[in-house]
Formats: sequence, C-alpha cells, structure tokens
Amino acid sequence: MTQRRTRVLVVDDEILIRAGLAALLRATPDLEVCGQAESGEEAVAMAAEHRPDVVLMDIRLRGANGVTATGRILAEAPDPRPRILILTTYDLDEYVYAALRAGAGGFLLKDTPPERLFTAIRTVAAGDMLFAPTVTRRLIEAYTTRHSASVASGGVPEGGSEEVAGLLDPLTRRERDILGLVAKGLTNPEIATRLTVSISTVKTHINRIMTKLDLTSRAQAVTLEYESGLIRPAVS
Repeated sequence: MTQRRTRVLVVDDEILIRAGLAALLRATPDLEVCGQAESGEEAVAMAAEHRPDVVLMDIRLRGANGVTATGRILAEAPDPRPRILILTTYDLDEYVYAALRAGAGGFLLKDTPPERLFTAIRTVAAGDMLFAPTVTRRLIEAYTTRHSASVASGGVPEGGSEEVAGLLDPLTRRERDILGLVAKGLTNPEIATRLTVSISTVKTHINRIMTKLDLTSRAQAVTLEYESGLIRPAVS
C-alpha cells in the first residue's frame, strides 16, 4: 500500500526562492507540491482550492502579509485545517509573535538546511510544533520584556492576565497539565511518556482542550498558556 504524501503549498513573493523550495520538495518521495503562491491573497485562494496539508508561508508578502493570510486560511478552511509553517529571513521579526497568535504551527529561517526543512514539514503535518532555536529565544525575550514592562507600570503581577487565565477555567486538572506540557514544547509521544498514558489518550485530551478554548492550533494554545501567566518563560 502506497503511503499518502504530505501535500505542501509554497508561498513566497520571490520567484527564485519559491521555485527552489518547490524543486527541493518535489525531489522528496513523501512530499508533494500542490501549488505555489506569490501573495497573501493568492495563498488564501489556493489553500481553499487545493486543501494542502502544510503551507510554507513567507511573512513579508505583497498585499496581505503572511500573518493576515495565516489567519484567513485557518479561519476559512474546513477540518482538517492545514498546518502553517512560517519561513522568515530574520530571527527578529516584528510579525513572528502575531503569526503565532494567528495559529502558525512553526517557524524556520530561510537558511535552514533542506533535511531540517523536510523534518519540520513532517512534524507540523503530524500536529506538533517546531521552531528555529533563535526564533524561540526571540519569542521568549519579547514575552519577558512585555511582562516586565507590565509589572513595572502597575499591570497584572506574577499571576498574569486574570481575564486570560479565566479562559482556562473549563479545563480539567489533567487537561491543564497537558496544556502546560504542550506549552513547554513537548510532542504527543513525549507527553504520553511523561504522564504514563497512551498517545491516543494525549490526542483525545488535546482535542478537548482545543474545543473548549476554541483554538485552531497548538501554537495558539502555547500563546494562551504564556499570556495566562501559568507558564513562566525560562530565561538563562
């Protein structure tokens, strides 16, 4: 029985980068290029037409940028929604956090080696998240800076946002535990090992978490967990 290939939509406004990515993916047996788009508007239209498993999304596009396109694709797509993997030129990008909130499932830099790119596509297609180490560091630093500024200006202290934290009230104790592990970047198998449960049980809990909190991706769950103040960023 032939294994189904992961269908990928490539979005970049530079034709050489777009064509290069497409060529790399076509040479990989388990990946398939289902389309190429050069703008945010075209990405939204092609995602609706071709129903890709993963969208490789550039951040800075002509017209609607990658953040706007990500939000529209995920809002308009029927289940199962595509996974969005952001490809950005700079590890310090003002749109990265916004794309995370919009539901992007991973971030990589454009100088990423091909094999790591392929692994990233497979990872986000499976429902997990993947971030370039430098992007992860920038996100944590940005969060820490905002949190420190909030406390200094008399904002909500160590407990985080009471309004956001209240959104977690529908979750059971086990669901909160699993959400916390998701926020720390653990994959489903790693969570199953940590809690001594089956992977299917972890998936069931995560699906319930997404439904209760009206989330579309694990990335949004991570953002909510950090904003609630229940997970503290570890900064060395």
